[in-house]
Amino acid sequence: MIVFDASTLILLAKIELLDILLENYKKEIIITETVLKECIKKKTFDALLIKKRVSESKIKVKQIKSTKTQKLMEDFKMNVGEAETILLAFNKKLLVGTDDKKGISACKILGIPFATAIDFVLRANEKKLINKNQTKIKLENLSIYGWYEEKIIKDAERRLK
Repeated sequence: MIVFDASTLILLAKIELLDILLENYKKEIIITETVLKECIKKKTFDALLIKKRVSESKIKVKQIKSTKTQKLMEDFKMNVGEAETILLAFNKKLLVGTDDKKGISACKILGIPFATAIDFVLRANEKKLINKNQTKIKLENLSIYGWYEEKIIKDAERRLK
């Protein structure tokens, strides 16, 4: 199972990789109610796509009620969506899909496996779900939509070769 925070789920939708992931990943993809609200607050293509995939039960939504959420927010100076995502993943030992710097730091410190949107793009290429040209385009789009430094995108392109 994978638990996504809003940043990575939105990026995957924007670069048109979300449906490929949903079609080919056989385990559950989960988000929290807070993450869903963050994802669909704007009326953009990615928001509408995520909302539709939730309504089709392709993305499962879980409610988190825990006093530990606030502690994570304070300890790592993160927002509630990221804290709930990490808490859900930590409790169930799941992979976290995150591009949030504070979320990544928390995962590293807490020993939670994580993957960024770039990781999902490269993995889709490895699994031959997208070809090399599609992979390059998706990486270029991540450089537009994401908050990646140029050297991170260049490193991903280098790993593609």
